[in-house]
Amino acid sequence: MAEITASMVKELRERTDAPMMDCKKALNEAAGDMQKAEEILRVKFGSKAAKSAGRIAAEGIVGIHISADGKLGSMIEVNCETDFVAKNDDFKALVANLAEMVVAHNPADAAALSAMKIGDKTVEEIRTELVGKIGENMSIRRFVRVAAQGKLASYVHGGAKIGVLVDVAGDEALAKDIAMHIAASKPKALDASGVAQELIDSERRVAEQKAAESGKPAEIVAKMVDGSINKFLKEVTLLSQPFVKDDKQTVEQVLKAKGSQCHGFTLYIVGEGIEKKVSDFAAEVAAAAKV
Repeated sequence: MAEITASMVKELRERTDAPMMDCKKALNEAAGDMQKAEEILRVKFGSKAAKSAGRIAAEGIVGIHISADGKLGSMIEVNCETDFVAKNDDFKALVANLAEMVVAHNPADAAALSAMKIGDKTVEEIRTELVGKIGENMSIRRFVRVAAQGKLASYVHGGAKIGVLVDVAGDEALAKDIAMHIAASKPKALDASGVAQELIDSERRVAEQKAAESGKPAEIVAKMVDGSINKFLKEVTLLSQPFVKDDKQTVEQVLKAKGSQCHGFTLYIVGEGIEKKVSDFAAEVAAAAKV
């Protein structure tokens, strides 16, 4: 059996908010598999043990640039070590410049963007100089370039910690509202067809275990599982979500009423999925002592 360390227990607790001892038991049952242990805790504690997908675990900002006609746009995430640097004017200016370059030059990846020039210096040379000036590392994490079927709208929230780029044909004011909705509700996909199968499979495993504990007949259990999956898909797909400005209607219904259509969106949450290095050794030791 895999060794269950204090740091593993601490990480699972941070992901789920479950009690420390329950985290340790779940990791033992899952033989150290973090994802499986999280599923075990979700069966026991419900959705409150599934917050890890939205955790912000690094600093930085999102930059967005949209062409004048609204047909071409980009969004980029650039990370740094502290929120103090994320608020630095030179850092913010670089991110805005990079977003504009992505629209103009369509680089293949972060390495290609880093090799491009601003004036007589490459982006990488400017980044290196800024690191030396500010005294903190920074890196281009990801970017997207979108050619719209309709027109692009955007929304940036929380000091540029959340960014949305959405493609809507029709009502332009509604497009901005849809972008704000996405930032607030954080859908996984436009509709059910866009939800990752591994996410659905994980949700189904949790639903099956919960339904099995009900003691009901197999055919009822199967219906309970299907019902749980359908509910999950409605909660995580944009078109099925209740619209934040009018929760009596879904986003799809609001779009239809305005003669509009959403063709897609991109949502960036700064640091999502990045694990921060442990910088508070005393806190880690204290957490380990409780295990």
